[in-house]
Formats: sequence, structure tokens, C-alpha cells
Amino acid sequence: MNNLEEKYDIIVVGAGHAGCEAALAAARMGFETICFTVSMDSVALMPCNPNIGGSSKGHLVKEIDALGGEMGKNIDKTYLQSKMLNKSKGPAVHSLRAQADKKMYSISMTQVMGNTPNLTLRQGEVTEILVEDGKIKGVKTYSGAVYYAKAVVLTTGTYLKARCIYGEVSNHTGPNGLQAANYLTDSLKSHGISMRRFKTGTPARIDKNTIDFSKMAEQFGDERIVPFSFTNKEEDIKRDQISCWLTYTTEETHEIIKENIHRSPLFSGAIEGTGPRYCPSIEDKIVKFPDKNRHQVFIEPEGEYTNEMYVGGMSSSLPEDVQYKMYHSVPGLENAKIVRNAYAIEYDCIDATQLKASLEFKEIDGLFSGGQFNGSSGYEEAAAQGLMAGINAARKLQEKDPIILDRSQAYIGVLIDDLVTKETQEPYRMMTSRAEYRLLLRQDNADLRLTKIGYEAGLISQERYDKLLVKEQQIEDEMKRLEDINVGAYESYLKHQGLTLNTISFYMRRLRAIYNSAVKELEIPDRKPFAAAFTRTTKTSKRAISQKAIRQLAQLKLETYNQQFARDLFLFSYYTRGMSFVDIACLEKSNIRNGYLIYKGRKTGQELRIAWRQSMQDIVDRYPSLDGKHLLGILDNHAEKSLRQQRHYRQCLINKTLKKLSKLIDIDITLTMYVARHSWA
Repeated sequence: MNNLEEKYDIIVVGAGHAGCEAALAAARMGFETICFTVSMDSVALMPCNPNIGGSSKGHLVKEIDALGGEMGKNIDKTYLQSKMLNKSKGPAVHSLRAQADKKMYSISMTQVMGNTPNLTLRQGEVTEILVEDGKIKGVKTYSGAVYYAKAVVLTTGTYLKARCIYGEVSNHTGPNGLQAANYLTDSLKSHGISMRRFKTGTPARIDKNTIDFSKMAEQFGDERIVPFSFTNKEEDIKRDQISCWLTYTTEETHEIIKENIHRSPLFSGAIEGTGPRYCPSIEDKIVKFPDKNRHQVFIEPEGEYTNEMYVGGMSSSLPEDVQYKMYHSVPGLENAKIVRNAYAIEYDCIDATQLKASLEFKEIDGLFSGGQFNGSSGYEEAAAQGLMAGINAARKLQEKDPIILDRSQAYIGVLIDDLVTKETQEPYRMMTSRAEYRLLLRQDNADLRLTKIGYEAGLISQERYDKLLVKEQQIEDEMKRLEDINVGAYESYLKHQGLTLNTISFYMRRLRAIYNSAVKELEIPDRKPFAAAFTRTTKTSKRAISQKAIRQLAQLKLETYNQQFARDLFLFSYYTRGMSFVDIACLEKSNIRNGYLIYKGRKTGQELRIAWRQSMQDIVDRYPSLDGKHLLGILDNHAEKSLRQQRHYRQCLINKTLKKLSKLIDIDITLTMYVARHSWA
């Protein structure tokens, strides 16, 4: 029997959010690429919540766009409502979220894929990977066709041996009733790839015409639209937005679930896979949080031209009859009709510790993977991995080093580092709390951080790169201008600018002006040690460093020896990944053992091990007589604690901080103004 044989440079298996980004990146970098999907209807499909972005996920989408990915552009074209989350908090955790028209999102992405040079989109199930002598050679499809390639990217999502479950019903299908991929798992196992079983779920979709919205709170989008893509402006994408709605579960809802909990596959043992901790089903919430008498339920549109509404917050795998009772107990849904049942879905994925940081398999040369196949959850996490896998597959063919983003560079760096170094026991979800450098990794500066990397990779146009250079030059020119302006009476200047001391104190608590000035005064070339040292001192980044610590810092710069000591102190904290000054003060030579610095944090009580570097040894060697008590005397963090406990702490900051800072560290008020109006605007 003669079977079809074709050759490509790169093969992408799966056309979900990871697969689309991987295929587009490879094709745009000049390589002949084919992308397989089990169904053309599943391209960039949103089988669960039809939205893009959200807390930390908005950061990922911005970073994808800054690197040259497509997700941000696509959601800007197809959103129904846009909202900036966490606006009551600092700008580092502001996160953009957009409700999507899921059908139009898929259609738009399919059009982009189809119109991209070097890219072929093909419906077909890949059943085998072809490996010779530890190197990938291609793939084989269910029809027997063989496709050869120099690199393969696996982005199979939730389709591998997928099983959809609700109550006693179990269907071996992929999400939304699409065909599952039932054969590839066995091929992967035969090549030594370790597999595991994860689970996720989705709520019911209900008919909009059967909802009583008068019993719900309307949720509007933002009046000012912020695009996801740096290439778009508000006026380019602004539209009439469609509202979402908020209601709550009731005690009756909880009683219905408790009475039928034994019928839930999640608790009866019918579900084998591990579900996501941070996106639990409604029955999971009721069991784990019995003290809560209600939970939020968001009713969200699935599209502009459909009556299907998504019931956010009530994903479930309970039987069909229980689902009806449960939803009908929610205010506004008393007469709701279900269009699609809620269900849980199990699927095969890998242990991502088998991957390098480039997302290439350690044991199979040329085989890459990304998305939920790597054990993550969420469209944005998948797209970010797919983009990096596609870029690095192409760079491998270019015989160039892979692009590996550091944790200090991007949320994408945190995501991939966590996946490939920490054995994930559940679907991984990105959160701002996972990023140690989150105060620096704002979503609005993603272009400044990453667009140069995308340009060097070949995914950013010359025109867009030139605009970035102009933006950087404008910022640099403004900083230089501010350095040359001296203002004497700062209070009159603030009044002239329409700002208050209260406004300035708000921004001073983020300490940007403090460490910018300190870097200059102490002649330290690298800002990172200061950023780490000053922003980690309290439970919330909104707290100020203590008055006493500021005073001590000013004293440190009076003598050459103390300047060196200050530099070494901050650098040592930087090298030890943010070790507090108090913990540094308590170190002894006995803490250095077998090439590691081993110590127990005073606050956490947790024993930590940090590789001992020569640069750290050089610092220690400069102070043979320095002991912990002396260091504690120089930097005493107890002053900060007592300051926080003062009843009028905020007023104390407003009245005293600016004057003391201007005297002790010589902060130019114009620099403070720049920080307030530009960096944190």
C-alpha cells in the first residue's frame, strides 16, 4: 500500500492556543511549517471561559505580543468587553482582561494562520512520532501518511486519550464533543516519555432568553479601552461593549450539592486525573469551604451572535438532573435552560521536568512541546509556551542558541522555569505571586523588556522596532532633562503641578525614587540589588522602608569604606536571591558547607540552600572582622515594624518622609515628580 509522504522543516501537532503561536512563529521565521489539528473547528478554540487575560495572565498576553506573538492582536479584534483588574492595587499587578467572542476569535485566528506564508494548516490525527538514534524524524498520521521534519512541536492540549464525564456519563471525546487523540500517548511512552493524567472542567452554557437579569448586578466594561497589543491604540479597537452579570449561589444551592455529592465523579472515584487547585469545581468549593454561605457566579456572553451564556464559577461534573436543580437555585437562573451540560475532562500530559528550559525534550533531539501538554492550565499559559517552543525549534534549525527568558525578565520566564524545574502535581496556573520580580515586570513595560528579543528572533518588523527605539530615546531624554532641573521650594512646585503631598507619598512608598537616587549616590552599576532589597521588606509592597533605615543608608555613604560596605551588602543580598539584611547579619562561617550557603530564615523558619559563588566569597573576604551584631547595629529592621504600628502611620509618612528624604539622600524633587507622573502613571 502506497502512503503519502511529505517533507517540512517544522511540524506542529495541535492547533490550540499553543499550537497557533508555535506554528506562526516558525513560519514567520522562514521555515516551511505544517500544523495538524483533529478538527478545523478546534483552531484556537476556547472550550472553557471565553476570555483572554486576567490576573497575571494579562501580563503573559502582553509579553506574547511584545515578542511578536498573535494572541494580543487577535483578542483586540474579537473582544466583547474589556476590563483592567486590580486597579485598587499597585500598577505592578494591574491585569487586563477581555471577554471574547469565542467563535470570532477562532475564525480570526484561522484566517491569520491560513494567510501566513510558509504555513500549512491540516486536519488529521497524528498517531506516532518517528525517532531514530535519539533524534526526531517526523510524524505519522492515522491514515498512514508520513511527514518528515527536522523539528516537531507537540501542543496536544487536552485531547490525548480525553474523556468527558458528568455523573454516570463518560464519553471518550475531546472538549466540546470533538474527536479525541487516542493513539499518540502509546507512541510517546514507547520512546521513554513519562506521562501523567490531569483533569479540568467547565460549567454549563445556558440560554440567555431564559435568564432573569433583574436579579443580578450588571458588570460593565471600562470606559477607557487598553489594547492588549502594543501595535494598537484605543481608537483603533474601541467598540460598544456587552455587559456581564454577577449573581451568587445560595444555601439551597449548597444543600443540593451536598445531598448529591456521592454522585459526583470527582468524589466517587470515577475521575482519576488531578484537577487544578486554583480553578475548583462548585462541588469542590462546597466541600473545601463549608463556612462560606455563598460563592460568586458570573454570567458571561459566549459571543455576539449566540444566546449561549457561560456560568462562571460553577464548573461541575454532577449528573444532568442535579445540574438543573443546582443552577435553578441561583437568583436569576430559576427558569434557565441548559444548552450544554457542565462536564469534567481527563487527558494525558507529560511531566515537564523531562524538558530543557528551551522546551526541548532532554532525551529526544529536535522534539519540543508546549501548552497543557506540559501540565499547565489556561489559554495564556499555553500560548506563551507555544510561542517559545516555536521560536526555539526554528532557532535550532538556524543553529542558534535557544531563547531562554530569565525569571527577572518576564512572567513567561517564571512560567517555564517553574514547569521544567518543579515537578508539577496539578495543572499549573500562572499567578502574580509566583513572580519574585513582579514589581518590575509590569504589563505596560513588556515591550521595553522583550521587543528587542522578538526583533532579534525575526518576529518584530523593522517599523515596530524603530518605534520602540524612539520610545526608549524619549524616556532617556526626559530623564536627562529632569536631572538638569533644580527646584527649590518643593511644596509650591507640587501645587503648580496639581499634585499633593499625599500623592507623592503614595508613590514614594514604592521606593522607586529612593533606589534610583541611591544607585547614583553609591555608584552601583546594577539596579537589581536595590530593587530586590528595598521592595521585599514587608508583607505588602505599599509599605515604606523605615525612617531609621533611610537615615542609616545616608550615613553609609559618608566614607569610602562605608560606600564599599553598602555596595557589598546589597550585592550579597542580590546574589543570594533576596536574603534579608537581618539574615545576612546572623550568618557565620559554619553556614557555608559543601559548596552551599545553608541557613534558616528568621521569619519563615525554613532552611534554604544557595549555591556558594566566588563573587560571594570575595565579599566575605573583605570583612574578616565583621560580626553579626555590628551589622545588625547598622541595619535594624525593628524600626520599620514599630513605625508600621503607629496609629497615624499614613499621616506620619505624608508629613515627614519627603522632608527627611530630601535632606538625607539629596533626592531631586523633579526626579520624584517624574517617578510619580511617568513611571507609575
